[in-house]
Amino acid sequence: MTQRCGTVAVVGAPNAGKSTLVNAMVGQKVAIVSAKVQTTRTRLMGIATEGDAQLLLVDTPGIFAPRRRLDRAMVRAAWEGADDADVIVLVVDAKAGFKKDAMALLEALVGRKERKLLVLNKVDIAKKPKLLDLATMASAKVDFTDVFMISAETGDGVADLKAALAAAVPEGDWHFPADQLSDATTRIMAAEITREAIYRHLHAELPYASTVETEKWEDRKDGSTLIHQQILIERDSQKAIVLGKGGAMLRTIGSEARVAIAELTGGAVHLFLHVKVKPDWADDREVYRGLGLEFVD
Repeated sequence: MTQRCGTVAVVGAPNAGKSTLVNAMVGQKVAIVSAKVQTTRTRLMGIATEGDAQLLLVDTPGIFAPRRRLDRAMVRAAWEGADDADVIVLVVDAKAGFKKDAMALLEALVGRKERKLLVLNKVDIAKKPKLLDLATMASAKVDFTDVFMISAETGDGVADLKAALAAAVPEGDWHFPADQLSDATTRIMAAEITREAIYRHLHAELPYASTVETEKWEDRKDGSTLIHQQILIERDSQKAIVLGKGGAMLRTIGSEARVAIAELTGGAVHLFLHVKVKPDWADDREVYRGLGLEFVD
């Protein structure tokens, strides 16, 4: 059997559903998902198989007009994820349409040499007459090979997209074992799981002013894992939000994260969370190194 293998860069504006799509194609959660925009902060590769093809799905941060250092680093990571890709998949929120960020992305794809596919996502909640107009307008600007109308949330249309990507990638040996689903380290995934729990429970209350660092990781002889993570926030007022009354919110976040991390590691997890106020964490080179981002001046 001739194997196929290729890199697929999944790009789009914030909250277009890129991570949900990558998870759906991999068949297991490898990227955190939140209703909060700009959830994905770094490049993360999900590894999916379809017949004889291995798809290296690069889930990139949402591309938007950057303002802060962290924004600039995220946008740079997104475009680097598209460099040298065999296929670029532009994911567009079909309900929102081509607003400023999505339109800027469309313009940026004009003339790029890679094979390009347009994916109109969230068609389950979009107005159907609008879909053809979006596809027609986008295809008039960019030479998309195919247009797919899907719902990454429900899975509708995802199988057809995955099959098309499998046919589009070049012949070549697989880069990863058949049972590997991501290139992220377990430590990075564990920190992402905790960050997702924070977003889920503090979606409205906490702005983009937090991150999670792993301070200690110890694999014990009994098969369990001891993990100490630090939640960095920018202001004292945010500490009370994360802790909650009597520390209840932090315990809820920790309990949820511990269960998910245990599923990831396959053993018991002892998770300890600490909250630290660090006003300048978004300007700390070490934090960027932990996130897998390049420190942008």
